[in-house]
Amino acid sequence: MKIKISETRNLKADQIIELYKANGWSSAEKPVELYNALINSHSLITAWYGKKLIGLGNAISDGHLVVYYPHLLIYPDYQGKGVGQMIMDKMKEKYKDFHMQMLTADGKAIEFYKKVGFVRAGKTEPMWIYKGNEH
Repeated sequence: MKIKISETRNLKADQIIELYKANGWSSAEKPVELYNALINSHSLITAWYGKKLIGLGNAISDGHLVVYYPHLLIYPDYQGKGVGQMIMDKMKEKYKDFHMQMLTADGKAIEFYKKVGFVRAGKTEPMWIYKGNEH
């Protein structure tokens, strides 16, 4: 069986929550808000192994000039197998003509994003008001 990349929004909340919990993301503690945020994103790209949701990435955008990629999660058992690359390739293709594609990365995600073409944004400092504790 091969991995399939899709733009479907036909997801069940429990599939999403399971993926977020498997990655230790605090947004899993707000299941209704998380589901609504993902389903209403400008773009939502999912990765499937058969009927199992194994990864997803979303984009928030003005639709013309700027796109921000807030979430990219892959089940731990499928990490390092090219799934994240497949999702980011789809996103970058979709937004290839935009003036700015941006994201915030930390930890081992930094090296992954460098491999898929992202670079540090000048001398910027990421800043936020954040209610999670996993970073």
